[in-house]
Amino acid sequence: MKKFFRMNELETTYQREIIGGLTTFLSMAYILVLNPLTLSLQTVPDLPEAMRMDYGAVFTATALAAAIGSILMGLMAKYPIALAPGMGLNAFFAYTVVLTYGVPWQTALTGVLFSGIIFIILTLTGLRETIINSIPAELKYAVGAGIGLFIAFVGFQNAGIIVNDDAVLVALGNVTSGPVLLTVFGLVLTVVLMAKGVHGGIFYGMLITAVVGMFFNLVELPKQIVSSVPSMAPTFGVAIENIFQTPGEIFTIQMLVIVLTFLFVDFFDTAGTLVAVANQAGLMKDNKLPRAEKALFADSCATVAGAIFGTSTTTSYIESSAGVAAGARTGLAAVVTGILFLLSLFFFPVLSVITSNVTAPAMIIVGVLMASSLGKIDWAKFEVAVPAFLTVIAMPLSYSIATGIATGFIFYPITMILKGRSKEVHPIMYFLFIVFVLYFIFIK
Repeated sequence: MKKFFRMNELETTYQREIIGGLTTFLSMAYILVLNPLTLSLQTVPDLPEAMRMDYGAVFTATALAAAIGSILMGLMAKYPIALAPGMGLNAFFAYTVVLTYGVPWQTALTGVLFSGIIFIILTLTGLRETIINSIPAELKYAVGAGIGLFIAFVGFQNAGIIVNDDAVLVALGNVTSGPVLLTVFGLVLTVVLMAKGVHGGIFYGMLITAVVGMFFNLVELPKQIVSSVPSMAPTFGVAIENIFQTPGEIFTIQMLVIVLTFLFVDFFDTAGTLVAVANQAGLMKDNKLPRAEKALFADSCATVAGAIFGTSTTTSYIESSAGVAAGARTGLAAVVTGILFLLSLFFFPVLSVITSNVTAPAMIIVGVLMASSLGKIDWAKFEVAVPAFLTVIAMPLSYSIATGIATGFIFYPITMILKGRSKEVHPIMYFLFIVFVLYFIFIK
């Protein structure tokens, strides 16, 4: 095993890799609660049950997708990078595709499956590099930051801190109510833990907040600690079956935009995470990422597997950097994280009682972390600032990640042409300009 993971060459030990894998798991374990809560739309009242995914099935699908993705990454690419369903992508799936567009979740899962298959093809053919290089860095940063604001906004909304107001659209909620105060407590606690550099601060913050909520009767006590694994029957294989059952809903312009959005966000989220974590671990060589294709292939395979199980897009997690900080340097750490996700399947009763007021602080903090990419945008260049700003602001205000991406990608060629920099715009960007104009005309 030492030879397979090149542990001697990377000057690491079994102890460091196991501790690193455990640290990464604790740092991203919040997804086991947030993903089922998001995809089942439990925070949205008065919805037909047909619009909601089964909470238990999504929990199992989440844990399995994370386990398979992390283990594949560890064994194939040998990087200490773990995977799980992505926060921004699950929000797009639930709140934009299902809730706003009215697309059945079964059809949305098919979209995730298609995006994973396309990702595999792009990886195997080498087209990945061309597509990545065609989109300006500023727009990539803007997309990440915009998703962060969107996730934070959803967190504030789920907690009841921000509520609907007919006069000014949104307003401050009842901050003296018990559930809202629980969220405020959780947010302060998580901020303290993160500021102190506690690995797994988000997870521990949720755990302590849930215990406090149980003490004040704001969170239901779990009936048991360990149980059998929840069935995936309500979601397993639906993504494939839906292709043959409702082809009229699959092959549409709307579905094309949905698939492109899943693909785009996962594409660059994964690339950014791989580079960031590899840099931190000292694994980059000549400013290039060794075994990058294997890492991307593992990521795309995990997305396909997750879609078949019944969850939104699986992607590489930046929380893996916590494991690297704890000493992880090889794929063994990712394998350890994957095994821990498998073990978590048996603790569904504990995790299933956690409410949106407990998870809201995690969503807000994730939003803060994602918004950090705003600092990488050159705001002094107006032709760049306009599309970047519109991308960021349109996501939370329109309650749609796709709308934010479309807005920014339409304005970028326009501002660059007006600035006399049309030759700097890649032909693919002009193609995307046309696609997103049609998106607004025929879909919005």
